[in-house]
Amino acid sequence: MAESILQDGKLYIGTSRKPDDSRNKGEYLELRFGNRHGLVTGATGTGKTVTLQVLAEGFSNAGVPVFCADVKGDLSGIGAIGEAKDFLLARAEQIGLDPYDFQEFPVIFWDLFGEKGHRVRTTISEMGPLLLSRLMNATDAQEGVINIAFKIADEGGLPLLDLKDLQALLSYMGENATALSNQFGFISKASVGAIQRSLLVLEQQGARQFFGEPALKISDLMRTTNDGRGAISVLAADKLMMNPRLYATFLLWMLSELFEILPEVGDPEKPKLVFFFDEAHLLFNDAPKVLVERVEQVVRLIRSKGVGVYFVTQNPLDVPETVLAQLGNRVQHALRAYTPREQKAVKTAAETFRPNPDFDCATVITQLGTGEALVSTLEGKGIPSVVERTLVRPPASRIGPLTEGERRKIIDVSPVAGLYDEDFDRESAYEILAARAAAAADAAERQQAEAEQAKSSEGSRWTLPGFGDDAAATPAPKTRSRSGYQRESVAEAAMKSVARSVASSLGRALVRGILGSLRR
Repeated sequence: MAESILQDGKLYIGTSRKPDDSRNKGEYLELRFGNRHGLVTGATGTGKTVTLQVLAEGFSNAGVPVFCADVKGDLSGIGAIGEAKDFLLARAEQIGLDPYDFQEFPVIFWDLFGEKGHRVRTTISEMGPLLLSRLMNATDAQEGVINIAFKIADEGGLPLLDLKDLQALLSYMGENATALSNQFGFISKASVGAIQRSLLVLEQQGARQFFGEPALKISDLMRTTNDGRGAISVLAADKLMMNPRLYATFLLWMLSELFEILPEVGDPEKPKLVFFFDEAHLLFNDAPKVLVERVEQVVRLIRSKGVGVYFVTQNPLDVPETVLAQLGNRVQHALRAYTPREQKAVKTAAETFRPNPDFDCATVITQLGTGEALVSTLEGKGIPSVVERTLVRPPASRIGPLTEGERRKIIDVSPVAGLYDEDFDRESAYEILAARAAAAADAAERQQAEAEQAKSSEGSRWTLPGFGDDAAATPAPKTRSRSGYQRESVAEAAMKSVARSVASSLGRALVRGILGSLRR
């Protein structure tokens, strides 16, 4: 049987064989249902990464941009032409894939740390209070304070771009907790302190590099080449996985941005973007109910924006049922059934498929070999196909990682080279509060100097006792001092408070800022 990767608007996944005869049947994912989302599951070493690679290649050749995370570092080989290895040629012959052509694919490498790809950033404001609270594992009280911080920033013209902006604003809120509580709701100094400590932990884990400018433009993830292929954006996530909460929050932020930015397109002939979420269980681990509801909402509604979301994980139980119900295209690799939880996972996976009368799903799932999977995709009017035991096709690109030299060469000629590689620190909340603090400190010094000068001047006046205005002049400094304090405006008080707040939280960094060495 001769099959092509893309045939009549279909993405070729592999070939199934009926157990009672030798007939082969190609298994496809129809591109018009590519935005109905999907799930790739299986135990470690069963072939999930290769399946992800095959799907990404198929979408790219169909002109669909792809975003995927490279958790183990071996997905980068998709940017190099495949090699004719014996086991690949044997699989191609076994499934009737003739000709079996090798090719390289247009890849853009990304990395939050800027080491293995172009820098990826977003701002504190774009992240929003909900995802930021999730990132810090904030309590309800702390999440309330974070929401108030965003409200104060919006009303006060204080752009929140990076971590130091939020730190400066939180210091101001802690110093003025009583006054701000009357306007925005209760602000606990203990909660403010806890948030500041969480921000410090995030900074040590690398979040400082994630927040800032220039922020990633979603349009740069949706590029196509001159020959009509979709660019494959590969996020280097091996180091990022050391902080799984940051990894999950970043990918959820990206989904939310896509949902908010892209227009409604209904059901297009092919997706506008396909998003692969590897190690998907990290998104839902210890996630509060409101966050799971947010994921469910985004997955359900982003389909009409032409975006397909494919979760890749070891166990189907890793994905909540409300989200699992939205995933129409399924590729199930082998599962083990040694523990009660694993046995439950096998049963759950088997029950989600449209049954095939030729075999028992629950039994077959534990018997699948490497590179073999149960496949069911949407067909016809969007109805799941009967599940088939399928040999997944071999990829056309390289299996395994690129060398550092190969990766660097691709990065250097990337269409986004130079757009995100340098930091840009414009005036934002930190600089604004620092400037206000400096102005308030100067004003306080001038006021104190004027008061001391006036006091010195009054002290130099003398008259003989009982003559002139001696009686009226003597108490004048105290009277002026009291009336001056009573007439102090709210603005002056706030400026003094800002000075105390920023000075106490920023320390030597603020001193450097006032002296002119602060980056602008």
